[in-house]
Amino acid sequence: MSRIGRSPVFFDKGVQVSVTPQNEVVVKGAKHSLTIKMRPEIKAKIEDGKVMLSRSGETPEVMAYHGLYRALVQNAVTGVSKGWSRDLELNGVGYRAAVAGKKLEINVGYSHPVVFQIPQGIEITVDKQTRIIVNGPNREQVGQVAAKIRSFRPPEPYLGKGIKYVDETIRRKAGKSAAK
Repeated sequence: MSRIGRSPVFFDKGVQVSVTPQNEVVVKGAKHSLTIKMRPEIKAKIEDGKVMLSRSGETPEVMAYHGLYRALVQNAVTGVSKGWSRDLELNGVGYRAAVAGKKLEINVGYSHPVVFQIPQGIEITVDKQTRIIVNGPNREQVGQVAAKIRSFRPPEPYLGKGIKYVDETIRRKAGKSAAK
């Protein structure tokens, strides 16, 4: 039995959670609203400030979905109440970033700046020209946008230059050694 799926999802008074007849969980906060479409094997019900999920079968696939949808509902509740954030750091001489309207401009050693269109629902701020902070209510979308920005110049192992996550450590390699 899924231990994650059995535990309830608690939410506070600032968050409204409802279940539609189409088996969707709608989570509304002060600024954002998220919808989780669930498979027919998983049912959700709301009782006194918590969401309980139940499943129809005991197959391993259904048990996995039980835990998955519980985690997705929990992420949605956390996203509309606090939000999700991912920090990126630019390492390299002349590497910098700036936000202009709904576009992020990054100079990372190419002959031209990389221009990234900021998607709807995501907020990007730049701190000290070398730190990019991606914020939003949807955890999946925040992670995807951060990964896309990192992919413009992934960190390389010899000099450590590139765009990396703040909590990421780069394993450095030794360069060429001089032959005698």
